[in-house]
Amino acid sequence: YSLYLLLGLVTMSCSTVDEPPAQNPSTGDVIYEVFVRNYSPSGTIQAVTNDLPRLEELGVNVLWLMPIQPIGEESRKGTFGSPYSIKDYSAISPDLGTEADFKAFVDAAHARGMKVVLDWVANHTAWDHHWVDEFPSFYTRMEDGSMVSPVPDWSDVADLNYDEPALHEAMIAEM
Repeated sequence: YSLYLLLGLVTMSCSTVDEPPAQNPSTGDVIYEVFVRNYSPSGTIQAVTNDLPRLEELGVNVLWLMPIQPIGEESRKGTFGSPYSIKDYSAISPDLGTEADFKAFVDAAHARGMKVVLDWVANHTAWDHHWVDEFPSFYTRMEDGSMVSPVPDWSDVADLNYDEPALHEAMIAEM
């Protein structure tokens, strides 16, 4: 996770929106990371869909979307919270659009020969994810039984415990 976050931050800090992304020499793919909330003034999936022709002109053929699921509210950091604090794996955050908007985006990208990759957060959830109450064994715990964050500064997320076999099945079902 940290490597992907660092890669994303480095990528964002090294280019401007109108600068062509770097080509991956091993695959020939040109990957463009999209943080939908900050991509446009409206911060919606529809705005990214509308911009596909420009991205195609830049040579982009893979769109990597940062998490688009609803963000947890419990222990939220800042006004909007971290997109990596997933409250519901199978939903689209309403402020970004609808499931129909997302499907239209994917269809439009595919029609242009573009691939779509979702940044999937698999090692932790928001504190108000339904698994916290329904499946408490899915979470890493301290000796006193309290759940923990994967990193002390990530106070907005609860660490998942992959020693729990049922978590594997639940995560596969969510994907």
